[in-house]
Amino acid sequence: MKVLLINGSPHKKGCTYTALHEVETTLQQNGIETEMLHLGKAPVSGCIACMNCMTTGFCFQKDIVRDIQMRLDEFNGIVIGSPVYYSAPTGQLISFLNRLFFATEKRMAGKLGASVVSCRRGGASATFEQLNQYFTICNMPIVSSQYWNSVHGFTPDDVNQDKEGLQTMRVLGQNMAWLLKCIESGKEAGIEKPTYEPRLRTNFI
Repeated sequence: MKVLLINGSPHKKGCTYTALHEVETTLQQNGIETEMLHLGKAPVSGCIACMNCMTTGFCFQKDIVRDIQMRLDEFNGIVIGSPVYYSAPTGQLISFLNRLFFATEKRMAGKLGASVVSCRRGGASATFEQLNQYFTICNMPIVSSQYWNSVHGFTPDDVNQDKEGLQTMRVLGQNMAWLLKCIESGKEAGIEKPTYEPRLRTNFI
């Protein structure tokens, strides 16, 4: 079992990383393999609605998004982390997620999802809600914690003083590890993922 943690901050080891690392360490302590992906400072192109991925299953743009699309079957869970930019995730992360999820909606189904937010003071709840929308449209069970998954601080040292926030991250890691093991045990017992009806789309004019 393996979880992909996506660091949507331009800072490799800033506040968002500090929160994600707490989740990652807990997952590893519970026997779950992890991989941390840092989007970095390079720009990520947004979706141009060419619809090519509806045929191929992959975005035509050969970049970090396509790399993860090609490897998606390796991961049983995804944790998305972002700092708060004007009560929203970073633009770079949104571009990444729009293209990642649009092309792989069916392959996302059944994977566990969770989001983690880092803010200096406010905007965490709005950012948290926006990130969770990706999971709820793709048949992905969302893993929760004992509080909304956010930490507060302007620097990693600040975040390390947010004891409640870091505990929330550890509980999130514990819950995700537990649910992954439950799903694995279910498979071994013959319980398969749901077989879904053909997707209906009602377009309102």
